[in-house]
Amino acid sequence: MSISTILMIITTILAYSLICFYVGYNGWVWLRATFSFPYKKAYIAVIVLFSASIFLGQFSSMLPLILMGHTWLVVIGYSVILLPLANLLVYILKKRGIFWIGIGVISIFMFIFVYGSFNAWNPVVRSYHLEIDKQSGEQNVKILMVSDLHLGSIVGERHLQRLVDVVDEEKPDIILIPGDIIDDHIDPFLEKNMSETMKKISAPLGVYAVLGNHDYYGDDTALILDEMEKLGIRVLMDESVSIDEQFYLIGRKDLTDENRNEASALLRNLDKTKPLIMMDHQPVELNEAKENGIDVLLSGHTHRGQLAPANLITSKMYENDWGYLQKENLHSFVSSGFGIWGPPLRIGSRSEVMVIDVKFASN
Repeated sequence: MSISTILMIITTILAYSLICFYVGYNGWVWLRATFSFPYKKAYIAVIVLFSASIFLGQFSSMLPLILMGHTWLVVIGYSVILLPLANLLVYILKKRGIFWIGIGVISIFMFIFVYGSFNAWNPVVRSYHLEIDKQSGEQNVKILMVSDLHLGSIVGERHLQRLVDVVDEEKPDIILIPGDIIDDHIDPFLEKNMSETMKKISAPLGVYAVLGNHDYYGDDTALILDEMEKLGIRVLMDESVSIDEQFYLIGRKDLTDENRNEASALLRNLDKTKPLIMMDHQPVELNEAKENGIDVLLSGHTHRGQLAPANLITSKMYENDWGYLQKENLHSFVSSGFGIWGPPLRIGSRSEVMVIDVKFASN
C-alpha cells in the first residue's frame, strides 16, 4: 500500500470522526439545553456505537447492525446540510427558540425517513413509446426493463414480489435486467430462497440480463450465472442473441470486468439493418453505442443519486443519469433502479420499472 493511499485513508477517517463529533455534540447541546439531559456517558456510547456501525456492518451479517450503519450514514449526510443552518439560526436568535429549532431538524429527519421509505418500497411504472426506423418480424415489442434489484440482506422476497406483480399486470413481450441483480453476495438470495419468487418472472420472448458492478464485488459471479440459468434467465456476457428473428439483443460485461470487449467487436457479425438493442449496466459509453449503430441502450447503475442532492452529482457524472435521452438514432434509457444500495431510502428518486413500447418500421 502506497504512502498516498495510507494518507488518504487517515484523512478520510479523521474527517469522518470530526463530522460524527460535530453531529453528536449538537445533539448533546440540544438535549442539555431543552431537557437537562444528565446521561452523558450513555449518550457518548450511543454516538460511538452508531459511528462505528458503518464499519462493523461490513464484517457482520447482522441485519440490525447493517441497518444501524446505513441509518447513521443518512443522519450524518443530511446533518452536514441541516446543522450549520440550525447553528446559524441559533446564533442569530441568541439561543432563543433552540427547542423549536431542534424540533424542526428532527421533523425534517422524520420526513426523510418516512417519505424516503415510501419511495424505496413503492415502485412506479414509467412508460415510454418509441419508434425505430428499421424493419422487424413484428411491428411492435413491449419491453419491461428493471435494473439494480440489489437482492440481498435488505431487498428481499417481499420487494421482489412487487416486481412479479408489475410483470403480471404489464404482460411484457420481453424482460430485460441491465445489471446489479445481487447486492455483492449471493448467500442471502440463496438462504432466503428468493429463487422461488424470481422464477415467477417470465415473458413470451424470454428474460435476459447482464451483470453489474455489484454482481462482481462478492466474487460470486459463477454462482450468480448458474443460479440465473436455473431460473431461466439468460445472462449475456459480451454476447448477442437474435430474439425471435425480430431484433438483436446485445449484453455487455460490466466495466468492472477487465475482459470486457469493445462494442464494435460484439457487433461485427450482426446484420445492422435489423434493430439493435443493447444492455450495458453503466451508462458511460453512449457515443460508442451510437457510432456502432445501436438503436436502444438500456442501463441502470446511477440510482439517480438515490438520496438528493446526490442526483446533482450523478447528473454531472453521466450524460444521461436517469430517464430518456435521444442522440441521433440512439435511444438511451437509464433507470433509477428497483432496489436500493445502502440505506433503504430514496429522496429525489423512486423505485421504478420502465416499460418501453417499441414500434418498428412497417415491412
